Amino acid sequence: MNNLFDMTKKELQTFLVAQGMKKFRADQIFHYVYKENIFSWDEMVLLPKKDRQLLKDVLPIHFPEIVSRLDAPDGQTVKLLLQLADGETVETVLMMHDYGNSICVSSQVGCAVNCAFCASAKNGFVRNLSAGEMVAQLLAFRKYVTPELHSIVIMGTGEPLLNYDNVIRFMKLIHDKDTLYLGYRNMTLSTSGIVPKMYDLAKEGMPITLAVSLHAPNDALRRRIMPIAEKYPLEAVLQAARHYFDVTGRKVTFEYILIKGLTCTNACAKELARLLGGQNILVNAIPINDNYDVGLYRPDEKTMNEFVTYLQRHGVPVTLRREMGSKIQAACGQLRIKREKI
Repeated sequence: MNNLFDMTKKELQTFLVAQGMKKFRADQIFHYVYKENIFSWDEMVLLPKKDRQLLKDVLPIHFPEIVSRLDAPDGQTVKLLLQLADGETVETVLMMHDYGNSICVSSQVGCAVNCAFCASAKNGFVRNLSAGEMVAQLLAFRKYVTPELHSIVIMGTGEPLLNYDNVIRFMKLIHDKDTLYLGYRNMTLSTSGIVPKMYDLAKEGMPITLAVSLHAPNDALRRRIMPIAEKYPLEAVLQAARHYFDVTGRKVTFEYILIKGLTCTNACAKELARLLGGQNILVNAIPINDNYDVGLYRPDEKTMNEFVTYLQRHGVPVTLRREMGSKIQAACGQLRIKREKI
């Protein structure tokens, strides 16, 4: 089935001409969708009535419906659980920063990677999202919350590099001047370390930020919390990250989750400093959102600050991520799981 949000303007032009419509109608449709946030054929009144009726039949607009909306008490985070055309649900989160609004996009329904600290895979992998279904997550916030968008992070449910073609198409679509015209440098893709696809990504000529889920300073601990590490050892992941930097010139971010009694220890800090000290990278230390579904919890403030300070003193550029959304179950997969339990 054709999906309007999957199409470039050129593809839409070709489609319309094949239906006997004028090519220039694609300009009007894209203006309605991406500039005026109109997602109904009936409301696109510049189109002839007969064209609108035909488009309802041959190109129905399946705009996601809100199943659940959670707003953080501070007003800076909004999480939506969206229902797609086939009834599956997907989560997406808007985070309001000083520099602008950032949307966390999901790339799959469910996840096959099955990290111990993440709820996304608890009910298994269902399917990949199309590029249009990822675009629709951004459009949902434009319709229901705010049209203002500074950046996107593909860090929601799913492993983006296991849905490689659709994710690449998604980023190219929203970069296009006829759609959202979002700069590649305002896009971040997070991967658990799918090494072959990291090399492929370096060839794309898209200067996005690559964020690699490191989460442990050695293979033994990483395998314990990230089963994907059995297939892609730590050194292979680090080598692919170095290659990405060499090819693109874009500094790689390493995400490191802080879990009480597991990854946020003195021993881990020392090992991580030996592994990454002095390199042109950035470590993003992420306090886990207390996740009762998977039984892992956030360290106390003192322990986290000591961990970060040790790394900084030993030549590791590191930031402690500002927590957003912990009050509204913003960790990946939590809201979807909660609904499926009902």
